[in-house]
Amino acid sequence: MNAYEKYYAAAREQLEKVYRTQRGAIEQAATWLGEALVKDRWLYAFGTGHSEDLLMLHKEAIEATYLERREGYAAELLKQYPAERGDVLIVASNSGRNAVPIELAMAGTQRGMKVIVITNLAHTRAWPSRHSSGKKLADVGDVVIDNCGVHGDACLELPGIPAAIGPTSSITGMFIVNAIVAQGIENALSRGVAPEIYISSNSNGDEHNDKLLRKYKSRIRHL
Repeated sequence: MNAYEKYYAAAREQLEKVYRTQRGAIEQAATWLGEALVKDRWLYAFGTGHSEDLLMLHKEAIEATYLERREGYAAELLKQYPAERGDVLIVASNSGRNAVPIELAMAGTQRGMKVIVITNLAHTRAWPSRHSSGKKLADVGDVVIDNCGVHGDACLELPGIPAAIGPTSSITGMFIVNAIVAQGIENALSRGVAPEIYISSNSNGDEHNDKLLRKYKSRIRHL
């Protein structure tokens, strides 16, 4: 097989493993999200490194690596948001060993939020925590969802280069996040609440979206 075919096979296998083995955790996360939507509460999401594409805007790689390991930064970050009991927090980190995602999950728990962790258990079990508590992200979530990746995330080894290529956490992680959201919305609908949906501006959603922007601009600082 060519490299792209091997990558496809590995990614498909991992995605199927997530579907088979993580259903209970995904459904629990979606239950909490549905409850939050019914009660007009909020979903907060945070990801770094390999998980940045899932849940954060891109930052300079060197700066992002430094910040991810800095203890105390998560508390400063969370001060900018009125997160509280009844809200849901998704924290994604493939390695689950760096300070910021660990502390953010801890802080979310302290505020009474339901904390959903997405991580790579094969990788996180192979390395010590970089946090002074010795804890990893998988130790501090209310529910832990394994992205079922291999150690190191990259799944292909090719002759001529020393490092593996072809990370899969972006694929499985995106499925997990979208699955939680889709099921959470269905759960809210089953209880008579229709969540408001932002429509792509490339599908002529501008007029619809403008109404949502006016309604939520004061509550969502990133709009």
